[in-house]
Amino acid sequence: MRLDLTKRSDYAIRAMLALTMAPVGLLSSRKIAEEMKIPPRFLPQIMGDLTRAALVEAHPGRAGGYKLAKPANTVSILTVIEAVEGDPHRQICVMRGTACGVDGECGVHDVFFAAEGAILKELNGATLQSIIDAYLAKLAAAAVQSAPEGPGKN
Repeated sequence: MRLDLTKRSDYAIRAMLALTMAPVGLLSSRKIAEEMKIPPRFLPQIMGDLTRAALVEAHPGRAGGYKLAKPANTVSILTVIEAVEGDPHRQICVMRGTACGVDGECGVHDVFFAAEGAILKELNGATLQSIIDAYLAKLAAAAVQSAPEGPGKN
């Protein structure tokens, strides 16, 4: 089973993580695109959606850029996805290929509805800050494991 993000959600999450990791101040669109490997032509649309959702503050002009509008520990990944995708709930029945519930519920409806709920709950519980903290902890642990031992320790 594949659980893929759309490019739109992928880029939005990457942009928000770049802003989370940025030092105080504004981060330019160009810098976000470079750091997070986002095609520059897509970024203005994504940043517009995030700005309209009040997740990002846009500061136009030559010295302008973007910054988070809310603390990173209050912004969930689900909120970012909803800002660029809308309602994340499944609209099409997995069995019938039509709008879910139009002609009753299929036999797997409850199972898929529960699975979707679990995924959404996990995404809602993961904040931008918790993702950055977990990533930095993994990097630190890897650095400790790969550090050479001191002299005379074999």
